Amino acid sequence: MSVIIEKDLSNQVLGAVFSVHNSLGPGLLESAYEGALVIEFKHMGLAISRQHVYPVYYRGELAGAYVADMVVDGKVILELKSVTKLSPAMEAQLINYLRLSGVSIGYLINFHNERVVWRRFVV
Repeated sequence: MSVIIEKDLSNQVLGAVFSVHNSLGPGLLESAYEGALVIEFKHMGLAISRQHVYPVYYRGELAGAYVADMVVDGKVILELKSVTKLSPAMEAQLINYLRLSGVSIGYLINFHNERVVWRRFVV
């Protein structure tokens, strides 16, 4: 039997995602859902970092950066989408964020359709 790490926080995150989607509906721009989630998480008392930058180093020098949509309580990265269908490239993007950040849990969330589509990743 496996143990789900950060189960309570994960449940809070998903609850907020569903609440926002139920309220706003499908098909808006990603930025609208991001803004609404910031408000929802604030009301839940969760710490949020929005558009969090993770630097990429090569041979000890800054080579670039990745920008994650949201980090919740420093423990969960959210990559938000509003697209017809999630792709393997989007999954790889989130996995890269997790590896660069040292954060273990990430959610890829798509608000585009009638039902929220989400995938949980743990590294």
